[in-house]
Amino acid sequence: MPIKINRRSFLQNSALASAAMILPNISSAEPTVSPNTKIKKYPSRSRLRVGFIGVGLRGQNHVEAALMRNDCDVVAIADPNQSMLADCLKMISEAGHKKPDVYDKGAYDYLRLLKDKSIDAVLIATPWEWHTQQCVAAMQAGKFVGTEVCGGFSLDECWQLVNTHEATGSHLMFMENVCYRRDVMAVMQMVRNGLFGELIHLEGGYEHDLRGVKFNDGKTPYDSGVEFGEKGYSEAKWRTKHSVHRNADLYPTHGVGPIAMMTNINRGNRFLHLTATASKSRGLHDYVVNHPQGGPNHPNAQVQFNLGDKVTTIIKTSNGETVMLSHDTSLARPYSLAFRVQGTRGIWMDLNKSLLLDGVTDAHKWSEAKAWLDKYDHPLWQKFGADAKTAGHGGMDFFVFNHFVESAKRDQAPQIDVYDAATWLAITPLSEASIATGSSPQAFPDFTRGRWTERKPDFAFGDEF
Repeated sequence: MPIKINRRSFLQNSALASAAMILPNISSAEPTVSPNTKIKKYPSRSRLRVGFIGVGLRGQNHVEAALMRNDCDVVAIADPNQSMLADCLKMISEAGHKKPDVYDKGAYDYLRLLKDKSIDAVLIATPWEWHTQQCVAAMQAGKFVGTEVCGGFSLDECWQLVNTHEATGSHLMFMENVCYRRDVMAVMQMVRNGLFGELIHLEGGYEHDLRGVKFNDGKTPYDSGVEFGEKGYSEAKWRTKHSVHRNADLYPTHGVGPIAMMTNINRGNRFLHLTATASKSRGLHDYVVNHPQGGPNHPNAQVQFNLGDKVTTIIKTSNGETVMLSHDTSLARPYSLAFRVQGTRGIWMDLNKSLLLDGVTDAHKWSEAKAWLDKYDHPLWQKFGADAKTAGHGGMDFFVFNHFVESAKRDQAPQIDVYDAATWLAITPLSEASIATGSSPQAFPDFTRGRWTERKPDFAFGDEF
């Protein structure tokens, strides 16, 4: 993988946002595209011309990653937020690169960027409500698309992604970086080598105290005030409103992504149905009331937050495994993705960094997992670990961006593809419907239209690229 000798460090501890924007209506897309659609192919490229839609803090991470390579050209950036654009342009200039074309004439100026036929690929890192329409437009423009993660808003939009891919032949990669976490990939190697026996139950989630992100006026990078919406900064401009209006697992993909790959979802296995339950909502109100800049008389203390402080979702798979996901972002707590992998012959727990392997480790006692994770370190980490050292999120960002670039250069389907995106995004509207109807079961659509029975597992076998 081509990397410049003088590497600059990635931005650390970044948020996922660009500027706040308003969602227009998205037209319906029925699942009517033929499953036999042929994927068009372009010649393999030695360099990739990339446009970036959304260059807020997370988008700047991806721009930084592109600047560190010698096979990427940052040729265009689009964002209506002048401050974020200025920061991004400064980064590009300091790296000694040519100024890209800038699209800053409002929320829809990204459409002009997509008309540039010289752009090979686009990477989308905008507020959640914009992802689908921007992905659809980019695929229709013939671009290779990478999109940041979120939770979906409806099953209809999930079908829009699938239908557009199948109608245009343009590929979409879902940029779920946790699939590349070093310990997770080592555990996946152990699963594939049968150390846990037959998988029975898996857990994951997003357990992250985001109160200082959901309330932030920009005076300090974190935990700055109790404002959101128009008075908020970065994610506080848009993310907090989801906690006001929705009650669902709003951010399921960090937890479900690695689990889906371990259980071969959409590749010989599929999600059948889920049920979800939400606790009462108290954490965000309590934060505003007790914050030095808040108090019981602050306007935001009167806001009714709909999102339950703890949302628990249970999924059943076609092969019989159960999956438990948790969403917990409104209470005081340490960060954890709460992974658990349990089979007939053993168990790994992310929270206590321990495992048990029946007949191998001490019976009925936890053993430290580190030696086993080192032994089963994935070939990708063995090959590129040194390159990933300065990358964001513990090195995960290096791998997800590298796969995006190398797949786009070859114009080949990424290993985290549009069917994965649709399936994982669907967890949010399905959990929302389940909670709203007394934790009733909600069936997953089969976005592969039956092809999951024939598709083969392909994620991170060997040392791709």
